Amino acid sequence: MSTPASPTGAATTARATDTRWPAILCWLAVALEGFDLVVLGAVIPELLATNAIGFTAEAATLVATLSLVGVGLGAAAVGPIADRVGRRYTILVCVLVFSIFTILVAFSPNVALFTTFRFIAGLALGAVMPGCLAYISEHNKSGKTGKATTLTMTGYHAGAVAISLLAVFYSHNWHLLFIAGGVAGLVLVPLLWWKLPESQEFVDAQAAKSRPAEATAATADATVLAPKTGMAGLFVGRFKLVTIGVWAASFMGLLLVYGLNTWLPKIMADAGYEVSDSLVMLLVLNLGAVVGLVMAGWLADKHGTKPIVLMWFILAAVFLAVLSIPMTSQILLNIAVFITGVFVFSAQVLVYAFVSAIYPPTARGTALGMASAVGRLGAIVGPFITGTLVTAGIAYPWGFYLFAVVAVLGFVAMVIVPKTVDPAGR
Repeated sequence: MSTPASPTGAATTARATDTRWPAILCWLAVALEGFDLVVLGAVIPELLATNAIGFTAEAATLVATLSLVGVGLGAAAVGPIADRVGRRYTILVCVLVFSIFTILVAFSPNVALFTTFRFIAGLALGAVMPGCLAYISEHNKSGKTGKATTLTMTGYHAGAVAISLLAVFYSHNWHLLFIAGGVAGLVLVPLLWWKLPESQEFVDAQAAKSRPAEATAATADATVLAPKTGMAGLFVGRFKLVTIGVWAASFMGLLLVYGLNTWLPKIMADAGYEVSDSLVMLLVLNLGAVVGLVMAGWLADKHGTKPIVLMWFILAAVFLAVLSIPMTSQILLNIAVFITGVFVFSAQVLVYAFVSAIYPPTARGTALGMASAVGRLGAIVGPFITGTLVTAGIAYPWGFYLFAVVAVLGFVAMVIVPKTVDPAGR
């Protein structure tokens, strides 16, 4: 006997008959996250050069820091919400919120409101990626999360590259860059409402919790074994070890990503290389990241996520150490940077893929959100530590030694994580 459809049940799952739409929409949402996160860094030079709305170096530092804090808080908060109200509405509301406040940033009359609007936008931006990754891992019917996760995350780098290129031509009119990101998000919202169904796995898990007798045997078993949601679900049995390991690995991974993205051109310039065009350097790094994401996802689905993430962290350590070796060729340098991008960026994303696969639906959103939130702490620490080395004049080669050690620590963190855990945490 059928049961009435709930708002997060059959009514919403019936909205999308084409299974390609959810993958496309999640990719676009993550791409907008990349665009709207990177836009601040792209316009800061113009804001400072023109003293726009009273911007100073100190104000820019405050805005950038609070933006990252907002992203981290949003990532931490979204998990329990997504695990209770559903992935669909979480993604939709977050895209709507960050789009509105990104547009408001463009019309800020002073630094105080600019900072406030950017912080609120950051809260929603930080929530989008964990929500999308939880959704796409459940939408993927094969049960293999590696390729699904890494391909979704290529959207972030596509957005970052897009804003980097737009900034070359339009940075003098910084308002337009924020408006473009916000309007694109508002255009996406109706598509999300129309074509993004609720995750069927989430719907089944909710049905099993409220009506276990009517749920499928597999879902009912999982719910009985792992009834806890939210933070409590992350520390059941052997999940304690998983949670500690992936939090540490996420911290190390994003420390590397943000440390390199922020300071690589400066470190190499201090080493005596001709790297005046930092945009080219960052493009090479991000192109390597996209290639690495595609490779890593395919290999993870074929050989298992944990072995590949371990290999990626070790290879990241090797090539980060290679960058400390003086090179006489600009071409050779860019090749080394490209290969470094291949391993550094996708090592972090593979951690998310592992999280998506190992936690049950009742805790998956929280697990991804907290892994992202702890990682954001690394995103703050990485540029700070590297900047300290730059100020001290020892970033080359010691910055790369530090990065290599951090990658090794990421490897160690994942070594201690069990390869598999059942829903009861055994």
